[in-house]
Amino acid sequence: MKNTFKKLFPYAVVGVMSGATTFGAIHYYGEKAQDSEFSYFAPKNTDAKYASFNMTGVGDDFVQAAKLTVPAVVSITNFSNRTQRGRSESDWFDLFFGPRGGMPQRQQAPQDAPAMPSGMGSGVIISPDGYIISNNHVVANASKLEVVLSNKKTYVANLVGTDPTTDIALLKIEDKGLPFLNFANSDNVEVGQWVLAVGNPMGLNSTVTAGIVSAKGRSIDLLSQQSRTPIESFIQTDAAINPGNSGGALVNPQGELIGINSAISSKTGYYEGYGFAVPSNLARKVVEDLKKFGLVQRGFLGVVPLDLSDQRAVAAYNRERNAKIKGGNGVLLLQVSEKGGAEDAGLRTGDIITKVDNVEIGSYYDLSFVVGSKRPGDRVAVTYNRNGKTYTTNVTLKDEKGGTSLRSKARSEERF
Repeated sequence: MKNTFKKLFPYAVVGVMSGATTFGAIHYYGEKAQDSEFSYFAPKNTDAKYASFNMTGVGDDFVQAAKLTVPAVVSITNFSNRTQRGRSESDWFDLFFGPRGGMPQRQQAPQDAPAMPSGMGSGVIISPDGYIISNNHVVANASKLEVVLSNKKTYVANLVGTDPTTDIALLKIEDKGLPFLNFANSDNVEVGQWVLAVGNPMGLNSTVTAGIVSAKGRSIDLLSQQSRTPIESFIQTDAAINPGNSGGALVNPQGELIGINSAISSKTGYYEGYGFAVPSNLARKVVEDLKKFGLVQRGFLGVVPLDLSDQRAVAAYNRERNAKIKGGNGVLLLQVSEKGGAEDAGLRTGDIITKVDNVEIGSYYDLSFVVGSKRPGDRVAVTYNRNGKTYTTNVTLKDEKGGTSLRSKARSEERF
């Protein structure tokens, strides 16, 4: 089995592997063409209540949506003590926030240097008692996180937890009766619908821009920089977003949260037409897990899939294995792990997964999004093709160690 992965690695990225129980996914990495560069929004140093209302007939008038959203979007300042990080971490930090204090990028700060503002981003209050959702890269390497509300009230936030796989982080400030946003069902988002992006770009607090949803389920191969098993199924929008918008809100005309802004398509680091947001359904699942368990509970099928929609991955696999696999939609199972959920349900090497819970699976990213949104112990209906015939089986998902029990570190049983 180890030899198999060594042979596949030159043209593929292998996800989480734990013994012979659970595997991540393979997708093409080496020769992928990049027409654009994708950047996080982290910039250089630079008592309302939630209410519902009837938006019937409002059309493209976003005044009420903005009034709801702005008080619930906060500015987050990352204070970092550079002496706490090694060179590799410093380089990673500078990649997103830029070198601080005029120092050369690789120069190390003095040993007694105090924590300094290292970057700024945004966050969204999602409960009246102070839970805030943001991006993992906004809070990375922080020794202190300072949160400022739209009314200028300032707090020091506690970091509840992070999930590099989705680039989501959960923070907590101590207060009551705070303005907050409700999560909408991102499955109901439609291409072409109007949206608002709210954040703190380039130090301009409480900035609201409007645009439309340009695409759904977009993968940009960005999160592989911080996770071996990234889950990317972004909402793409043309609402203007810039450095500092990371962790900010993408809302519908009703002022409901449909996404967390995370990245832009840009060669300059500034807005050039498109931004990308983590869908609210995935973000909500992550923060619920972080709040309830202290870690993210993520289910795995227990397979190594080949993305048939990735022509380069298919071609590379055919060259390496002297195979004649044809590209198309779906994912081909290159390997089914022993005692994994897929094997228990009767899936075999060579099967092609086309649906999970009746959701079309056109690519690896579709599969990782649907399965990654589930927890160990959840059952999913997997539709697959074998020798030209279509079958459906129920798979009980397992964790990366092959178990189905939920591991808990949290003290609360609450859900948002």
